[in-house]
Amino acid sequence: MYPTSLTQLARANPFSAPLFSLQKVEEPQQSLHGQRTRRLAAAATAEEGVSCEFGSSKYYALCGFGGILSCGLTHTAVVPLDLVKCRLQVNPDKYKSIGNGFSVTVREDGVRGLAKGWAPTFIGYSMQGLCKFGFYEVFKIFYSDMLGEENTYLWRTSLYLAASASAEFFADIALAPMEAVKVRIQTQPGYANTLRECVPKMFAEEGLWAFYKGVVPLWMRQIPYTMMKFSCFERTVELLYKFVVPKPRSECSKSEQLVVTFVAGYIAGVFCAIVSHPADSVVSVLNKERGSTAVGVLKKLGPKGVWKGLVARIIMIGTLTALQWFIYDSVKVYFRLPRPPPPEMPESLKKKLGLVE
Repeated sequence: MYPTSLTQLARANPFSAPLFSLQKVEEPQQSLHGQRTRRLAAAATAEEGVSCEFGSSKYYALCGFGGILSCGLTHTAVVPLDLVKCRLQVNPDKYKSIGNGFSVTVREDGVRGLAKGWAPTFIGYSMQGLCKFGFYEVFKIFYSDMLGEENTYLWRTSLYLAASASAEFFADIALAPMEAVKVRIQTQPGYANTLRECVPKMFAEEGLWAFYKGVVPLWMRQIPYTMMKFSCFERTVELLYKFVVPKPRSECSKSEQLVVTFVAGYIAGVFCAIVSHPADSVVSVLNKERGSTAVGVLKKLGPKGVWKGLVARIIMIGTLTALQWFIYDSVKVYFRLPRPPPPEMPESLKKKLGLVE
């Protein structure tokens, strides 16, 4: 029977614990597929209200601003660890471990040497954050409208994966030039010490291609990373509220919600680092060596070489991801943006499944 088939579909769905909820209300909304009703509830209390409508231009702009702060500031803050991680990847014979990498760098370049590449890091990852979080919100709503209310609920995690992958595709195009400059500064001592010195030198030697030759490996690294970052974060938040936090999210204060955000972000970051590390190793070597290709670098590193520097990256990405989600969610709280609560099954789907009369 029809309800039985729907029940089997819901139970068999590997993404049956999605996080993003669309709830039905009276207000109609037009879409490409005709008229439908939709509401994305806000976590802000009724007394505080929200500063803008979900999906408005102001909402997207402030989400993009939150992305700039969350990615630009956090990546710049961990530049010393990122520098050592990159050197472990491209020259493991010289830099034996994280501790050894720090000591060798300080001995050769002084403490200031640990900050090499901070400018391209800040610019590049600010642009990436703008596109990553801003476009994620855009694609999330766009794909949700395509699916409809019930399918959005049933395949919510699939929606997160698709929206985050689409956003990261454009984010990496924005990141690629500054990532190439950063890696060149950090992994080739003596080549250039500043952004202003490095950019014209790279352009003179290799042309515009020097700044974009790493975009495909960036996609290989960042798209799986971002898909894991968003989907794992959302699942972890749901599990924390379900099994760890002793009260519903609606009863938690903003500070308590942000603590949950930080914890879920760190857990997601660990998985992000593991998934994306092989491609990260390829990007580091590719941007260091002129004339190299992704396939050639992969063959050179081998199965074991691509995992060099993994511990450093887990520490860096775990902390990074936790701080990014914390800053991004804090921006939403500060500007009183709509923040959807944990999911609820639409009433229409409950009726089809025979869960209500």
